[in-house]
Amino acid sequence: MKITIVYGSVRESRVGIRAAYFLRKSLEKRGHEVVLIDPLEKPFPLLNKMFVEYSDGDAPEVLQWAHDELVSSDGFVLVSGEYNHSIPPALKNVLDHFQKEYHYKPSALVTYSAGPFGGVRVMPHLRAITGELGMPSIPSTLPISKVKDAIDENGELIDPSHQRRTDRFLNEYEWYLEAFKSQRNKSS
Repeated sequence: MKITIVYGSVRESRVGIRAAYFLRKSLEKRGHEVVLIDPLEKPFPLLNKMFVEYSDGDAPEVLQWAHDELVSSDGFVLVSGEYNHSIPPALKNVLDHFQKEYHYKPSALVTYSAGPFGGVRVMPHLRAITGELGMPSIPSTLPISKVKDAIDENGELIDPSHQRRTDRFLNEYEWYLEAFKSQRNKSS
């Protein structure tokens, strides 16, 4: 499967990127092709118009690249911190540039925090957004508490207690990836 991870923080000295790197490595170890959309590495313009509203060839290069990656993906993993009980503005900005690219593909939600709650208060917001965009999230989530102590800067686990939870989470996600792909293949 091809999976796109969408990460949403552009803050200086961000540590949540560690969770995105960890998920990328975990999915690659399972044999998946993984693309990471990181708006700090490839800045997105503030939403003025959606990708679909541009004439062919007129969209900014980063939007064309992201569109191509999203269209060819089988599913998405959203990695988000919790900003004032909601999602980071950069993540919302990336997501809102697109819509049909997400349709009939499952998403998996990974949140993190510097403290003990793992960003769980952002989950209802992410579920509402993914549902509206046509990429419903799987029932399980993966909150990562104290992300700086759990994962190193290269995306390797420091705290091995996260491995079993991650394996269960990704097993469930793969079930949904296969089920959605099977249904998409039936209707094409």
